[in-house]
Amino acid sequence: MEKKTVRDIDVKGKKVLVRCDFNVPIKDGEIADDTRIRAALPTIRYLLESGAKVVLCSHLGRPKGEVNEKYSMKPVAERLSEELDAKVKCAEDVTGPSAKDMANELKEGEAGLLENVRFDPREEKNEESLAIELADLIGNEGIYVNDAFGTAHRAHCSNVGVTKYVDTAVVGYLMQKEIDFLGNAVNNPVRPFVAILGGSKVSSKISVINNLLDKVDTLIIG
Repeated sequence: MEKKTVRDIDVKGKKVLVRCDFNVPIKDGEIADDTRIRAALPTIRYLLESGAKVVLCSHLGRPKGEVNEKYSMKPVAERLSEELDAKVKCAEDVTGPSAKDMANELKEGEAGLLENVRFDPREEKNEESLAIELADLIGNEGIYVNDAFGTAHRAHCSNVGVTKYVDTAVVGYLMQKEIDFLGNAVNNPVRPFVAILGGSKVSSKISVINNLLDKVDTLIIG
């Protein structure tokens, strides 16, 4: 399955909204496992080195549409700053004054992080108003990059709704890697083909299960 990626477009001088999966475990304000953060670095580094003004966004945990400091993205911004050896500022809100100021102040080769998108109750409802506000952060010539494979199956504002209000939407390196791997695994499997499906929400996996049943030899649900 071929998708247009960040390498297929010119990002220099443009604002780029990147939907990442920074849903990392945090204990006592410290990140317990930064695997997902490190997985997003190739896309982020490419954009920064190409002169983009990078606005990062993600969810973290299940704050249920309310601001909860326990699920703040601030520890993620600190870890990104360490990994990128450059300051990554964390906005105080999702699309409010702090987020707008952060996005507008970014220079070429700089990145900033929005606060947890699930602090806004409109995110999980995929409400048009939030999708428009997210798109407005990067303006008319802005670019959207989806690099959050782990949330690609959910129709939320930050990964589905916003794409309706940007002219250019592409995938990042992590997303392309997963698409390529899954495409080959499903379309040209080595037999016997066994799929192991995990996750706490069974209801959201039904369509995936139905799609896999006639392709696999064995399906294990954990």
